[in-house]
Amino acid sequence: MKIEDSQTQRSRRDFLKLMGFSAVSMAMSQTIDVAASEGVIGERFGWLIDITRCVNCGACSRACKESNNLPPVSTEPTDWTFDTWTYIDSAAVPISSGESPVYSVKRQCMHCLEPACASACPVGALHQTSEGAVVYDVDLCMGCRYCMLACPFDVPHFDWQSGLTPMIGKCTLCRDRREQGLAPACVEACPVGTLEFGTRERVLAIAKARIKDNPDRYFDKIYGEHEAGGTSVLYISPVPFEKLGFRTDIINEPLPPLTWNILKNVPIVAAGMALAMSGTTWFTGRQKE
Repeated sequence: MKIEDSQTQRSRRDFLKLMGFSAVSMAMSQTIDVAASEGVIGERFGWLIDITRCVNCGACSRACKESNNLPPVSTEPTDWTFDTWTYIDSAAVPISSGESPVYSVKRQCMHCLEPACASACPVGALHQTSEGAVVYDVDLCMGCRYCMLACPFDVPHFDWQSGLTPMIGKCTLCRDRREQGLAPACVEACPVGTLEFGTRERVLAIAKARIKDNPDRYFDKIYGEHEAGGTSVLYISPVPFEKLGFRTDIINEPLPPLTWNILKNVPIVAAGMALAMSGTTWFTGRQKE
């Protein structure tokens, strides 16, 4: 009688475990499906960065920190961190005359038209707004860091000092300012017109016009026009982009379908693991008995 009661209790526990795994799997499936299929309506914003105009003053990175209440630094940042969402990168490019002019490049989130980071997030902590900005909700984040693996531009950074509260840091297009109809803080702070902000269609036209009108000044390519299916942030440059450290091996197709092909199987795998674990537990218990 005791053995039968023990078996009944074990079966009940195994069933509850299986139901728990299944519930989590179904929730993940629904979340992933929403993230992957969510459409973006309205005019998409665009952001043109003209590398020929940047003078490495650092005004953009300082304005970013101030506007987003990020801790200031004593020296100008030279790389992304959890609390540095934009910085100026420098690259010396040798030319035929033997000189190596130094070019300054503003780095930030590219705000992909179809963001792989949002597609890879199983809980919807990263999502796209109606104007195309990829924003982050810390209250939903579970710290899996799939977004870091999915991003082809290595943008999201994890706060390793936040203890049990997972947090990701990245540019959010100055969301509070945009809700007030203002341009991002870095755009407003730039003193030399390196940054153009408006609809993507408008800034793309500006980029094409500058290249056409000044063929000796610009390399004939707009970075971000097609990479990863296209990005909201676009660059024009006087030299080939690979010489400035840009990734030029990124495919032109959107990346979310690739992440979705993997993540859509997560619920199936989780349910299968739950069944396997329950079966193993039951079989091992029977053997002991």
